[in-house]
Amino acid sequence: METKKKYFIETFGCQMNVHDSEKIAGMLIDLGYEESSSKENSDIIVFNTCCIRETAELKIMAKIGDTKALKKKNPNLLIVVCGCMTQQKGMSDILKKRFPFINLVIGTHNLNELEDYIKEYNYKSKFNSIVWDKEQEIKEDTKIYRTSKYNAWVNIMYGCNNFCTYCIVPYVRGRERSRKVEDIVKEIEELVKENKYKTITLLGQNVNSYGHDFNDGRTNFVYLLNEICKINGDFKINFMSSHPKDFSFELIDFIATHNKMSRALHLPVQSGSNSVLKAMNRRYTAEHYKALVDEIYKKIPGVSLTTDIIVGFPGETEQDFEETCDLLKHCRFSSIFGFVYSRRNGTPAATFENQVPDKVKQNRITRLFELQHQISREELQKMIDNKFEGVIEKDEKGNLILKTFNGKSIKLNEDNLEIGQVRKVLVTDIVNNELQGKVV
Repeated sequence: METKKKYFIETFGCQMNVHDSEKIAGMLIDLGYEESSSKENSDIIVFNTCCIRETAELKIMAKIGDTKALKKKNPNLLIVVCGCMTQQKGMSDILKKRFPFINLVIGTHNLNELEDYIKEYNYKSKFNSIVWDKEQEIKEDTKIYRTSKYNAWVNIMYGCNNFCTYCIVPYVRGRERSRKVEDIVKEIEELVKENKYKTITLLGQNVNSYGHDFNDGRTNFVYLLNEICKINGDFKINFMSSHPKDFSFELIDFIATHNKMSRALHLPVQSGSNSVLKAMNRRYTAEHYKALVDEIYKKIPGVSLTTDIIVGFPGETEQDFEETCDLLKHCRFSSIFGFVYSRRNGTPAATFENQVPDKVKQNRITRLFELQHQISREELQKMIDNKFEGVIEKDEKGNLILKTFNGKSIKLNEDNLEIGQVRKVLVTDIVNNELQGKVV
């Protein structure tokens, strides 16, 4: 029996990249490869990169460098670098200079062509870069090897038109392109058939602007959600990421009145200071954001709201930071993803004056997390003696948990539960900031 060639994919960054890696795996499996548990035993290694932060890029460079010894040991090893980092201007030249042993560099705009390039690739040739300048049309027949047993990622659009001054995404992912409603619905119908997936997570850089590029006066995000909710099956719908400037009150009303919609919402605010929001080119105010949050809590009981916050953006004063803390106290987030601002070459903010000293940024992020820790603890306390529905899963440590439909994880001290079941759990306690519960 012929031994199959093996692939190893190392993924960096967000859920968008995780789903891209599922597509890459689908291509490789279609070519006859099977997944490897290690780079050392692989015939092809794919680095699916991220360039949102400089620290991520440095980590990726180190990982690529580590494969030099593997390439020397096995000259036929195929090393591929793809993802957001490769789409940056001049990055192919940097990679070629630092890592001439790389076989193929491919950009985000032409990732769907990876399978064809591997088929035709001459292993004897040296460094090859195929990075298209313009985004391609959406390809609907891409094979996907899904790595999650309970949640399925579904792209509804690609690219971004927002151009936040700190963000590289529009430059490496291109302009917004929406998939057709019927193609999205067809994919989800297959995913939920026979209760295969309990949760569908819709992906886009800004899902709230879905359909704007159709210019048909009808198709928007709420219209798409309504069509998805018509699909037969017992499943919940999540989505990310959202942009507050496009997050409508119509959407809030829709979520409140449709039981297939998840009660976990992620709404990145980035700052509570209007002057900082303006410098970030976010195009909304702190007052508008608070009004959205107030409406969400009013209309959607039991909702769990999370956010992203950047501290130390160029020009951020102590008063600006205090306004962000005040926003946290007002919005009562379940949890936050907090980041210290770091320059990204190629973005406007990288050239801004009044860069905040590292010592000040570290002090502020520490204070931010201390405040949020207190808020999160108080919000968790409110869950004790309440019942929540969700899917039985295992966490990274192998513990049984209930992943609730409002985004919480409840640890279960039980052994005889079937993974993938939808169950209801009573929250009984909090231990080390972890919810504890029992099936009822």
